[in-house]
Amino acid sequence: MAYSIKIAKGDAKKAVARKRRHLRVRKRVNGTAERPRLVITRSNRHMVAQVVNDRLGHTVASASTLEAGLRGTEGRKTDLSREVGKLVGERAKAAGITTVVFDRAGYKYHGRVAAVAEGAREAGLEF
Repeated sequence: MAYSIKIAKGDAKKAVARKRRHLRVRKRVNGTAERPRLVITRSNRHMVAQVVNDRLGHTVASASTLEAGLRGTEGRKTDLSREVGKLVGERAKAAGITTVVFDRAGYKYHGRVAAVAEGAREAGLEF
């Protein structure tokens, strides 16, 4: 499978490099019904976590800082990210999911990305 990635200047280079890392990982990481993929999407302000069954193309559970319960919450972005991890973990457990494959989407496993993973583990997900 060939991917075309355009070379950009400045800050766009970071985005292209992250996409390249994500594509490289996605060649090997797939979610199944028994062990779906927990994928992270990060922006400067928000975090989104989804549990995805790649075989069917369905999102089993999701959580975000954009949700009404977390949107107006004061605090550090890392703390909010941990809450997103706990929420997605609880929702996945309610859907009958106990183990997932963690997909950091090309982001470094540090800070808010690591906080989502820790929150999901605290909620009872294994990966």
